[in-house]
Amino acid sequence: MSALIADGRGPEIVALENVCGTLTSHGGRDFTAICNSLVKSGYRFGAVVIDAALFLPHSRPRLFVVGVRRDVKLPKGVIGDGASAQWHPKALRTAYDQLPAECKDNWLWFRLAPPSLSTKRFVDLIEEKPDSVQWHSQEQTDKLLQMMSVLNLAKVSHAKRSGLKMVGTIYKRTRFDAEGNKVQRAEVRFDDIAGCLRTPAGGSSRQLILVVDGKRVKSRLISSRETARLMGLPESYVLPSNYNEAYHLTGDGVAVPVVRHLAAQLFEPILRLGQSKILEAAA
Repeated sequence: MSALIADGRGPEIVALENVCGTLTSHGGRDFTAICNSLVKSGYRFGAVVIDAALFLPHSRPRLFVVGVRRDVKLPKGVIGDGASAQWHPKALRTAYDQLPAECKDNWLWFRLAPPSLSTKRFVDLIEEKPDSVQWHSQEQTDKLLQMMSVLNLAKVSHAKRSGLKMVGTIYKRTRFDAEGNKVQRAEVRFDDIAGCLRTPAGGSSRQLILVVDGKRVKSRLISSRETARLMGLPESYVLPSNYNEAYHLTGDGVAVPVVRHLAAQLFEPILRLGQSKILEAAA
Protein backbone atom coordinates (compact mmCIF):
# COMPACT_ATOMS: atom_id res chain seq x y z
CA MET A 1 0.00 0.00 0.00
CA SER A 2 2.90 2.36 0.68
CA ALA A 3 3.79 2.30 -3.02
CA LEU A 4 0.24 3.29 -3.97
CA ILE A 5 0.27 6.14 -1.45
CA ALA A 6 3.64 7.37 -2.71
CA ASP A 7 2.21 7.34 -6.25
CA GLY A 8 -0.82 9.36 -5.12
CA ARG A 9 -3.15 6.39 -5.54
CA GLY A 10 -3.78 5.45 -1.93
CA PRO A 11 -7.20 3.80 -1.37
CA GLU A 12 -9.95 6.05 -0.10
CA ILE A 13 -10.70 3.65 2.77
CA VAL A 14 -8.40 1.26 4.61
CA ALA A 15 -9.89 -1.28 7.06
CA LEU A 16 -7.91 -3.46 9.44
CA GLU A 17 -9.37 -6.28 11.57
CA ASN A 18 -7.79 -7.97 14.57
CA VAL A 19 -8.51 -9.40 18.01
CA CYS A 20 -9.42 -6.92 20.73
CA GLY A 21 -6.16 -7.73 22.51
CA THR A 22 -4.53 -5.45 19.94
CA LEU A 23 -5.71 -2.54 22.07
CA THR A 24 -3.57 -3.59 25.04
CA SER A 25 -0.76 -5.69 23.55
CA HIS A 26 2.72 -4.47 24.50
CA GLY A 27 1.19 -1.90 26.81
CA GLY A 28 -0.87 -0.35 24.00
CA ARG A 29 2.16 0.31 21.83
CA ASP A 30 0.90 -1.92 19.00
CA PHE A 31 -2.35 0.02 18.68
CA THR A 32 -0.47 3.31 18.82
CA ALA A 33 1.87 2.11 16.05
CA ILE A 34 -1.11 1.28 13.83
CA CYS A 35 -2.63 4.71 14.44
CA ASN A 36 0.68 6.51 13.82
CA SER A 37 1.11 4.63 10.55
CA LEU A 38 -2.32 5.71 9.34
CA VAL A 39 -1.68 9.36 10.24
CA LYS A 40 1.71 9.38 8.49
CA SER A 41 0.09 7.79 5.43
CA GLY A 42 -2.42 10.63 5.14
CA TYR A 43 -5.50 9.12 6.79
CA ARG A 44 -8.00 10.16 9.40
CA PHE A 45 -9.16 7.10 11.27
CA GLY A 46 -11.25 5.57 13.99
CA ALA A 47 -12.04 2.17 15.43
CA VAL A 48 -15.03 0.13 16.52
CA VAL A 49 -15.45 -3.19 18.31
CA ILE A 50 -18.17 -5.43 16.88
CA ASP A 51 -19.23 -8.79 18.28
CA ALA A 52 -20.53 -11.30 15.74
CA ALA A 53 -23.07 -12.32 18.42
CA LEU A 54 -25.13 -9.31 17.34
CA PHE A 55 -25.77 -11.12 14.05
CA LEU A 56 -24.98 -14.80 14.62
CA PRO A 57 -25.00 -17.30 17.53
CA HIS A 58 -21.24 -16.88 17.81
CA SER A 59 -19.27 -14.96 20.43
CA ARG A 60 -16.61 -13.21 18.36
CA PRO A 61 -15.74 -9.61 19.34
CA ARG A 62 -13.29 -8.06 16.91
CA LEU A 63 -11.53 -4.72 16.55
CA PHE A 64 -11.94 -2.85 13.26
CA VAL A 65 -9.65 0.11 12.59
CA VAL A 66 -10.86 2.17 9.63
CA GLY A 67 -8.81 4.86 7.91
CA VAL A 68 -10.32 7.43 5.52
CA ARG A 69 -7.98 9.38 3.25
CA ARG A 70 -7.82 13.01 4.38
CA ASP A 71 -9.12 14.43 1.08
CA VAL A 72 -12.22 12.23 1.15
CA LYS A 73 -15.42 13.97 2.22
CA LEU A 74 -17.47 12.34 4.96
CA PRO A 75 -21.27 12.16 4.67
CA LYS A 76 -23.50 13.33 7.47
CA GLY A 77 -24.37 10.73 10.04
CA VAL A 78 -21.27 8.52 9.96
CA ILE A 79 -19.35 10.52 12.58
CA GLY A 80 -20.51 11.12 16.14
CA ASP A 81 -19.48 13.71 18.71
CA GLY A 82 -17.86 11.09 20.93
CA ALA A 83 -17.75 7.44 21.92
CA SER A 84 -20.83 5.22 21.97
CA ALA A 85 -21.30 2.46 24.51
CA GLN A 86 -22.11 -0.16 21.88
CA TRP A 87 -19.23 0.37 19.45
CA HIS A 88 -16.54 1.91 21.68
CA PRO A 89 -16.11 -0.22 24.83
CA LYS A 90 -13.93 0.81 27.75
CA ALA A 91 -10.79 -0.90 26.40
CA LEU A 92 -11.05 1.09 23.16
CA ARG A 93 -11.68 4.37 24.97
CA THR A 94 -8.67 3.71 27.21
CA ALA A 95 -6.51 2.99 24.17
CA TYR A 96 -7.68 6.26 22.61
CA ASP A 97 -6.80 8.19 25.78
CA GLN A 98 -3.23 6.89 25.52
CA LEU A 99 -2.71 8.02 21.92
CA PRO A 100 -0.38 10.94 21.13
CA ALA A 101 -1.94 14.29 20.27
CA GLU A 102 -1.39 13.98 16.52
CA CYS A 103 -3.35 10.72 16.45
CA LYS A 104 -6.17 12.20 18.52
CA ASP A 105 -6.34 15.15 16.13
CA ASN A 106 -7.02 12.71 13.28
CA TRP A 107 -9.39 10.44 15.22
CA LEU A 108 -12.99 9.85 14.05
CA TRP A 109 -15.74 8.53 16.32
CA PHE A 110 -17.62 6.42 13.81
CA ARG A 111 -21.35 6.10 14.36
CA LEU A 112 -23.14 2.94 13.28
CA ALA A 113 -26.83 2.12 13.57
CA PRO A 114 -27.57 -0.94 15.72
CA PRO A 115 -28.40 -4.07 13.69
CA SER A 116 -31.78 -5.76 13.77
CA LEU A 117 -32.16 -8.23 16.61
CA SER A 118 -30.80 -11.62 15.53
CA THR A 119 -33.16 -14.60 15.76
CA LYS A 120 -30.61 -17.24 14.77
CA ARG A 121 -29.99 -19.99 17.31
CA PHE A 122 -26.96 -22.21 17.61
CA VAL A 123 -29.12 -25.32 17.95
CA ASP A 124 -30.59 -24.62 14.49
CA LEU A 125 -27.14 -24.69 12.86
CA ILE A 126 -26.23 -28.20 14.03
CA GLU A 127 -25.92 -31.04 11.53
CA GLU A 128 -27.45 -34.34 12.57
CA LYS A 129 -25.32 -36.31 10.12
CA PRO A 130 -22.15 -34.32 9.38
CA ASP A 131 -19.78 -35.64 6.74
CA SER A 132 -16.62 -33.93 8.05
CA VAL A 133 -16.64 -35.40 11.59
CA GLN A 134 -18.05 -38.40 13.45
CA TRP A 135 -20.02 -38.58 16.66
CA HIS A 136 -17.95 -39.76 19.63
CA SER A 137 -18.36 -43.18 21.14
CA GLN A 138 -20.07 -43.36 24.52
CA GLU A 139 -16.66 -43.94 26.13
CA GLN A 140 -15.28 -40.76 24.54
CA THR A 141 -18.28 -38.72 25.71
CA ASP A 142 -17.96 -40.14 29.23
CA LYS A 143 -14.28 -39.20 29.29
CA LEU A 144 -15.20 -35.65 28.27
CA LEU A 145 -17.73 -35.44 31.10
CA GLN A 146 -15.10 -36.69 33.55
CA MET A 147 -12.92 -33.73 32.58
CA MET A 148 -15.58 -31.27 33.76
CA SER A 149 -15.57 -29.41 37.04
CA VAL A 150 -18.50 -29.60 39.44
CA LEU A 151 -19.84 -26.33 38.03
CA ASN A 152 -19.76 -27.58 34.42
CA LEU A 153 -21.30 -30.93 35.34
CA ALA A 154 -24.11 -28.98 36.99
CA LYS A 155 -24.75 -27.25 33.66
CA VAL A 156 -25.11 -30.64 31.98
CA SER A 157 -27.49 -31.84 34.71
CA HIS A 158 -29.60 -28.73 34.33
CA ALA A 159 -29.76 -29.30 30.56
CA LYS A 160 -30.98 -32.87 31.18
CA ARG A 161 -33.75 -31.65 33.49
CA SER A 162 -34.94 -28.97 31.05
CA GLY A 163 -36.81 -31.46 28.90
CA LEU A 164 -35.49 -29.67 25.80
CA LYS A 165 -32.88 -30.58 23.26
CA MET A 166 -29.89 -28.50 24.36
CA VAL A 167 -26.69 -27.97 22.39
CA GLY A 168 -23.63 -26.68 24.18
CA THR A 169 -20.11 -25.94 23.03
CA ILE A 170 -16.95 -27.11 24.76
CA TYR A 171 -13.36 -25.95 24.83
CA LYS A 172 -10.63 -27.82 26.65
CA ARG A 173 -8.62 -25.49 28.87
CA THR A 174 -5.77 -25.88 31.33
CA ARG A 175 -6.81 -24.93 34.87
CA PHE A 176 -5.41 -25.29 38.40
CA ASP A 177 -7.05 -27.76 40.76
CA ALA A 178 -7.51 -27.30 44.52
CA GLU A 179 -3.93 -28.47 45.13
CA GLY A 180 -2.50 -26.03 42.63
CA ASN A 181 -1.80 -28.65 39.95
CA LYS A 182 -2.44 -27.98 36.27
CA VAL A 183 -5.28 -30.12 34.91
CA GLN A 184 -7.12 -30.12 31.59
CA ARG A 185 -10.78 -29.21 31.95
CA ALA A 186 -13.70 -29.43 29.54
CA GLU A 187 -15.76 -26.25 29.92
CA VAL A 188 -19.27 -26.16 28.46
CA ARG A 189 -21.71 -23.35 27.76
CA PHE A 190 -25.44 -23.72 27.04
CA ASP A 191 -26.38 -20.11 26.30
CA ASP A 192 -27.17 -20.90 22.61
CA ILE A 193 -24.03 -19.00 21.62
CA ALA A 194 -20.96 -20.80 20.30
CA GLY A 195 -17.59 -19.98 21.75
CA CYS A 196 -15.26 -17.95 19.58
CA LEU A 197 -13.85 -19.99 16.70
CA ARG A 198 -10.08 -19.95 16.61
CA THR A 199 -7.45 -21.61 14.49
CA PRO A 200 -6.23 -24.94 15.88
CA ALA A 201 -2.62 -23.77 15.64
CA GLY A 202 -0.57 -22.57 18.59
CA GLY A 203 -2.02 -25.06 21.06
CA SER A 204 -5.62 -23.85 20.84
CA SER A 205 -8.15 -26.65 21.11
CA ARG A 206 -10.84 -27.24 18.53
CA GLN A 207 -14.37 -26.53 19.63
CA LEU A 208 -16.60 -29.49 20.47
CA ILE A 209 -20.36 -29.70 20.77
CA LEU A 210 -22.36 -31.50 23.44
CA VAL A 211 -25.95 -32.45 22.63
CA VAL A 212 -28.23 -33.17 25.59
CA ASP A 213 -31.62 -34.63 24.66
CA GLY A 214 -33.35 -35.83 27.81
CA LYS A 215 -31.02 -38.32 29.48
CA ARG A 216 -29.09 -38.90 26.28
CA VAL A 217 -25.77 -37.08 25.94
CA LYS A 218 -23.55 -37.21 22.88
CA SER A 219 -20.53 -35.26 21.69
CA ARG A 220 -18.22 -34.63 18.76
CA LEU A 221 -16.02 -32.02 17.13
CA ILE A 222 -17.89 -29.14 15.56
CA SER A 223 -18.24 -29.83 11.84
CA SER A 224 -16.74 -27.81 8.99
CA ARG A 225 -20.16 -26.71 7.76
CA GLU A 226 -21.21 -25.67 11.26
CA THR A 227 -18.15 -23.43 11.58
CA ALA A 228 -19.02 -21.88 8.20
CA ARG A 229 -22.57 -21.22 9.38
CA LEU A 230 -21.22 -19.56 12.52
CA MET A 231 -19.27 -17.17 10.30
CA GLY A 232 -22.35 -16.35 8.20
CA LEU A 233 -21.12 -18.10 5.06
CA PRO A 234 -23.84 -19.33 2.67
CA GLU A 235 -24.58 -23.03 2.27
CA SER A 236 -23.24 -22.78 -1.27
CA TYR A 237 -19.78 -21.76 -0.03
CA VAL A 238 -17.33 -24.51 -1.02
CA LEU A 239 -15.15 -25.49 1.94
CA PRO A 240 -11.81 -27.32 1.73
CA SER A 241 -12.33 -31.07 1.94
CA ASN A 242 -9.60 -31.33 4.59
CA TYR A 243 -11.12 -30.71 8.04
CA ASN A 244 -8.13 -28.83 9.48
CA GLU A 245 -7.92 -26.58 6.42
CA ALA A 246 -11.63 -25.79 6.61
CA TYR A 247 -11.42 -25.11 10.34
CA HIS A 248 -8.41 -22.84 9.82
CA LEU A 249 -10.23 -20.94 7.06
CA THR A 250 -13.28 -20.21 9.19
CA GLY A 251 -11.42 -19.74 12.47
CA ASP A 252 -9.13 -17.14 10.90
CA GLY A 253 -11.84 -15.33 8.94
CA VAL A 254 -14.20 -12.41 9.47
CA ALA A 255 -17.90 -12.87 10.13
CA VAL A 256 -19.76 -11.98 6.93
CA PRO A 257 -22.73 -10.11 8.49
CA VAL A 258 -20.35 -7.97 10.55
CA VAL A 259 -18.45 -6.79 7.49
CA ARG A 260 -21.71 -6.32 5.59
CA HIS A 261 -22.98 -4.06 8.39
CA LEU A 262 -19.75 -2.04 8.32
CA ALA A 263 -20.03 -1.72 4.55
CA ALA A 264 -23.66 -0.60 4.64
CA GLN A 265 -23.19 1.83 7.53
CA LEU A 266 -19.75 3.24 6.74
CA PHE A 267 -17.88 2.19 3.61
CA GLU A 268 -20.67 2.54 1.05
CA PRO A 269 -21.99 5.94 2.23
CA ILE A 270 -18.46 7.37 2.10
CA LEU A 271 -17.73 5.93 -1.34
CA ARG A 272 -21.14 6.97 -2.72
CA LEU A 273 -20.57 10.56 -1.63
CA GLY A 274 -17.18 10.58 -3.32
CA GLN A 275 -18.67 9.19 -6.52
CA SER A 276 -21.44 11.81 -6.51
CA LYS A 277 -18.83 14.57 -6.11
CA ILE A 278 -16.95 13.26 -9.15
CA LEU A 279 -20.16 13.19 -11.21
CA GLU A 280 -21.02 16.76 -10.13
CA ALA A 281 -17.58 17.98 -11.16
CA ALA A 282 -17.87 16.28 -14.54
CA ALA A 283 -21.36 17.69 -15.23
